[in-house]
Amino acid sequence: MTEASKSDLTRKRIIEAGRGLLLRYGFSGVGLARILAESGVPKGSFYYYFDSKEAFGAALLDDYIAGYLARFESLMASPGTAGDRLSRFWDAWMAQADHAGIASECLVVKLGAEIADLSGPMREILDSGVDALVERIAFLLREGAADGSLNRFDDPDATARMLYARWLGAAILAKLAQNNAPLRMARAETAAQLTPTENITTD
Repeated sequence: MTEASKSDLTRKRIIEAGRGLLLRYGFSGVGLARILAESGVPKGSFYYYFDSKEAFGAALLDDYIAGYLARFESLMASPGTAGDRLSRFWDAWMAQADHAGIASECLVVKLGAEIADLSGPMREILDSGVDALVERIAFLLREGAADGSLNRFDDPDATARMLYARWLGAAILAKLAQNNAPLRMARAETAAQLTPTENITTD
């Protein structure tokens, strides 16, 4: 393994260890000593990669957003109608028996309010990441209107932002309630809103 590869792995190890800590304790609740202990690197190595804890947080969020968007783009390229693909995204928010859902691992849910008042650079990274995700949801809404799998909306961009806000709020309420009930409600409301009118059956 080259020195560059070792360096990349060390940086990745610090970021991955930090992500787990931030999900549990928040940004302010995690000190440098804890990050070092969790990642198993010395203090000098940390400052080789990051000028400050804020720079570390910004790098961590950049990595998180890039991974999140890459997974969403894989979903966009997967088989099925646009409605099928978007449905799989909503389902992924909820924890299943064998894995955690998006809601429980979402750094926007965990850190959004905290870093909005704490760090301009970190806030901007999350905000631009949300914008990028909303753009992709809007793309699927347009595609779904064209292929008949989703309702047609006058303003898909506004609808996409509203949908994301609904799920973000539901994820926060689910954390407070310690159950999936708010997410299940969001799922039902989303299905009712997106299902084409001609596909809705009544008894």
